Amino acid sequence: MKIIFEEKHYNIKEVAEILGISTTSIHNYIKAGTMKAVKIAGMWYVKETEIKAYLDDNTNVGKNKDNG
Repeated sequence: MKIIFEEKHYNIKEVAEILGISTTSIHNYIKAGTMKAVKIAGMWYVKETEIKAYLDDNTNVGKNKDNG
């Protein structure tokens, strides 16, 4: 994890561990635009807020907004 402009950023391996999915999936999400990332010195980093947004989007799948 790196702090860049006072925001936590995680490398691809760390994001994969946090989400419990493969690094290949993370690369695919970035390529597809499903997950935003920044490339710094040849390595991809994902903001903590982006990881949280991904989790929010995927944990609410199938839930009725009225019934939460």
